[in-house]
Amino acid sequence: MTPTGHRRLILTRHAKSSWDDPLMADADRPLNARGRTAAHELGDFLASRGLEPEEVLCSPATRTRETWDGVASAVIETRPDVHYIDSLYQATPETLLAVLKTATAPTVMLIAHNPGIAEFAASLPSRPNYDPDFRKYPTCATLIVDFQIDDWSQVAPGQGSMLDFFLPASRGK
Repeated sequence: MTPTGHRRLILTRHAKSSWDDPLMADADRPLNARGRTAAHELGDFLASRGLEPEEVLCSPATRTRETWDGVASAVIETRPDVHYIDSLYQATPETLLAVLKTATAPTVMLIAHNPGIAEFAASLPSRPNYDPDFRKYPTCATLIVDFQIDDWSQVAPGQGSMLDFFLPASRGK
């Protein structure tokens, strides 16, 4: 739970998806085994630190939905409002910001795709993060960033304080 005058964003790129069927539409690609493991790891990470979302804004693609399902299986303290938003599929940083401005809960998780999410993540903190993995924003990468604002409509690039950056341990396996 965030105090009054604070908003927290949990910004997640979907976990690793399957390319087993080259004819499958991009939006329909499911997570592969590594992706399912990583989504569970992220859920455990968030739950262990009390970083549970109160609202989830998620792309409607299969891989983003399955990422949320994996996270949700570990996030047991809260039952956030989950919104699947068409414009988050392959969204630009500008669209991600516009959607975030519509959020209502103090702690929001936004799950979307690269390249937009990497650019968006890089724009949010007041100080740059020089970690090469942060710049690539690999699958299941998650930025936790706090803002000193009263309402999400006030969020703007360069205002955030980076609380943490998560990468799944299983990503190289």
